[in-house]
Parts: sequence; C-alpha cells; structure tokens
Amino acid sequence: MEKDKITKAIEAAKLYYLLDYNQNEISKVLGVSRPTVSRLLQLAKDEGIVQITIKDPVENIENLAAALEKKFGLKKAVVVSIPQYEGTVIKTFLGEKAAGYLYEIVKDGDIIGVTWGTTIYHVAVELRQKALNNVKVVQLKGGVSHSETNTYASEILYLFGKAFNTAPHYLPLPAIVDHPVVKQAMEADRHIKRILELGRKTNIALFTIGPVKEESLLFQLGYFSEDDLNSLYGKAVGDICSRFFDIEGNVVNESLNERTLGINLEDLKKKEYSILVAGGQNKVEGIFGALNGGFANVLITDQFTAQFLLDKKVQK
Repeated sequence: MEKDKITKAIEAAKLYYLLDYNQNEISKVLGVSRPTVSRLLQLAKDEGIVQITIKDPVENIENLAAALEKKFGLKKAVVVSIPQYEGTVIKTFLGEKAAGYLYEIVKDGDIIGVTWGTTIYHVAVELRQKALNNVKVVQLKGGVSHSETNTYASEILYLFGKAFNTAPHYLPLPAIVDHPVVKQAMEADRHIKRILELGRKTNIALFTIGPVKEESLLFQLGYFSEDDLNSLYGKAVGDICSRFFDIEGNVVNESLNERTLGINLEDLKKKEYSILVAGGQNKVEGIFGALNGGFANVLITDQFTAQFLLDKKVQK
C-alpha cells in the first residue's frame, strides 16, 4: 500500500479524533476532497491505526457486582457508581440506592430490622412510601448515648415507620453496658424481651460497618473502657450492631460481646435479606471481614470499594 496514503490516513485520523476537526475542515488542510477524507478515516480503522474502545460505566458496575456475588457467595451485590471517593458523597449515593433496593423487595408482612448511624440515616431520608400491610420495623441494637453525639436512632426509626405505614419498635437501651449482669437484668424486662425477640424474627436486616477508629460514631458514645479499646485495636477490623470481628469474621473480645445489647452476628446469617450498606477506604477491611464471616447476603457498595474487595485475597 502506498506510504503516502497511510501517512495521509494518519494525519486525517489525528485531526478528526484528537483535534475534533470535521471532514470538511480536514479536506482543506490536506488538500483533498471530503469523500477522500472519509475513505482515509475508514482506512485508518481498517489498518488498526485507529482503535475505538467504548467504556460503558453501567457494564462495568454490573461486572463488579457479578464478581462480588461469585467471590463471596452473595445473593445480591449492588454496585453504585460514585463521582468522588469521599465519605459524605459515598453515603449519599449508597443511601439512595439502598432505599431503592429496599422499596423493591419489601412486601406485606415483612419485619424490617435497622441499626443506626450516618450511613443508615442517609438510607432513611431517601425512602419512598410504599402501601403495604402488616409491616413491622424494629431497632436491632441499643442506641442510647452516654454523650451528646447523635446516633440518628430515633430519626431513622421514625422515617422507616413512615415509609411503610407502621409504628416502629424502639430499643431504648445503650448498645453496650458495663457488666453482663446489667445486660441480663435489662433483657429480663418483659417489654425489652419482646423487642429483642422481634429483632430475631426479622426477615430483612439493614446495617452498616463501623470502622475501628477513634472518630467512628460508636467510639464517640462513651461506651468503652481503656481495656476495651486496647482489646480492639490491631485485632478487630469493624463492627456490625456494635459486635466486633476480625478479618476472618471471628468475634473479637467475647467479654465485650456479652455486654452488648441487640441482635447477634450469628442471627444475621439466617435472614432472608441481610443487607450490608457500606463503602469507603476506611471500611474495606471491615466489609471484607463481614463477608468472610457470612454476616451479609446482600452488599450495597461503591465501585472503588468493590474493586478493593475483589483485589483482596479471601482468608483461609
């Protein structure tokens, strides 16, 4: 093939694809007719000089979701495309997607268990009302704080109850107490016992991961002694319902676990929908440990966190 023709095809391709010239403009620059420009551009594609790749973000997140389902044995993975890997942005996008997913699956007679915190609050504010009968909403863990830090527990329960036309069941207790005897006394109360039992009966559980960091909401509530903190740092990778676990999904600090009020991690494994909503760099280890432990069968996360999870090796 004539070298001059290939050279012209390359020039035409650069003008067209890199500099956004139209074919009339290229014909003037190269001194050829417009039909000749069209043939040169086609030649550039035929000879592999120009290779066009279409990146479909929808296809990419679907592939990530499928890979997560396969790797961790999930019933469903929902991957959300976010514009920026930043905490508030992640929670806003995940909240909207999780609210939409819940709207799709909830049906008459369901019992929905929810936790508290900023991620779940973002889910709650995005909920749409759905006309259903006999739906119950219950708080899965205590949320009374020893500090002025807001857990959003009451707001979340109110918004969930409003969305599904039901009076929510609050658990008016701290998440963690100082001694197992105190916990046993609280659980013996008839009213509390009924709410805890309702939590165990939930077929839909919605929760997030708390990172093991001082700035984490749970760590700001005044629950932990110095010994508690020392037992968690370097061992635990996260908490679900204020119950801490390691990278393999094993409970860390059994004595602390015995002072915690609310649903047990083992109970989450039995749910029809055990939905983990979480994303962000500081939650990757926690999500990974939770999935290794089998505490969630549905994961709603962002595309960056999804890729981090897929790149990590499953612990044996």
